[in-house]
Amino acid sequence: MQDDTSYVCEACGEEIVIPVDLSQGSHQEFVEDCPVCCRPNVIHLEIDPDGAARAWAELE
Repeated sequence: MQDDTSYVCEACGEEIVIPVDLSQGSHQEFVEDCPVCCRPNVIHLEIDPDGAARAWAELE
Protein backbone atom coordinates (compact mmCIF):
# COMPACT_ATOMS: atom_id res chain seq x y z
CA MET A 1 0.00 0.00 0.00
CA GLN A 2 1.19 3.50 -0.84
CA ASP A 3 1.02 6.25 1.77
CA ASP A 4 1.23 8.99 -0.86
CA THR A 5 1.24 9.62 -4.58
CA SER A 6 1.66 12.63 -6.85
CA TYR A 7 -0.01 14.52 -9.67
CA VAL A 8 1.14 17.28 -12.01
CA CYS A 9 -0.65 20.64 -11.69
CA GLU A 10 -2.34 21.46 -14.99
CA ALA A 11 -1.70 25.21 -14.49
CA CYS A 12 1.99 25.40 -13.53
CA GLY A 13 3.35 21.93 -14.26
CA GLU A 14 4.67 21.28 -10.75
CA GLU A 15 4.57 17.75 -9.36
CA ILE A 16 2.52 17.75 -6.14
CA VAL A 17 2.67 14.94 -3.56
CA ILE A 18 -0.61 14.09 -1.81
CA PRO A 19 -1.51 11.55 0.90
CA VAL A 20 -3.58 8.49 -0.03
CA ASP A 21 -6.67 7.88 2.14
CA LEU A 22 -7.88 4.33 1.56
CA SER A 23 -10.99 4.92 3.69
CA GLN A 24 -12.47 7.03 0.87
CA GLY A 25 -12.63 4.13 -1.61
CA SER A 26 -10.71 3.00 -4.66
CA HIS A 27 -12.00 5.77 -6.97
CA GLN A 28 -11.81 9.27 -5.56
CA GLU A 29 -12.32 12.78 -6.93
CA PHE A 30 -11.75 16.01 -5.04
CA VAL A 31 -10.67 19.63 -5.58
CA GLU A 32 -7.34 20.83 -4.22
CA ASP A 33 -5.59 24.17 -4.69
CA CYS A 34 -2.05 23.83 -6.00
CA PRO A 35 0.36 24.77 -3.19
CA VAL A 36 2.66 26.41 -5.77
CA CYS A 37 0.36 28.51 -7.98
CA CYS A 38 -2.91 28.36 -5.94
CA ARG A 39 -5.04 27.31 -8.95
CA PRO A 40 -7.73 24.72 -8.17
CA ASN A 41 -7.28 21.26 -9.66
CA VAL A 42 -9.77 18.40 -9.77
CA ILE A 43 -7.74 15.45 -8.52
CA HIS A 44 -8.64 11.95 -9.70
CA LEU A 45 -7.25 9.13 -7.60
CA GLU A 46 -7.48 5.42 -8.34
CA ILE A 47 -6.21 2.69 -6.05
CA ASP A 48 -5.79 -0.80 -7.48
CA PRO A 49 -6.43 -3.99 -5.45
CA ASP A 50 -2.70 -4.26 -4.64
CA GLY A 51 -2.78 -0.79 -3.01
CA ALA A 52 -0.91 1.05 -5.77
CA ALA A 53 -2.29 4.57 -6.23
CA ARG A 54 -2.40 6.65 -9.41
CA ALA A 55 -3.43 10.31 -9.46
CA TRP A 56 -3.94 12.87 -12.20
CA ALA A 57 -5.36 16.38 -12.30
CA GLU A 58 -7.34 18.72 -14.51
CA LEU A 59 -8.09 22.38 -13.95
CA GLU A 60 -11.39 23.08 -12.26
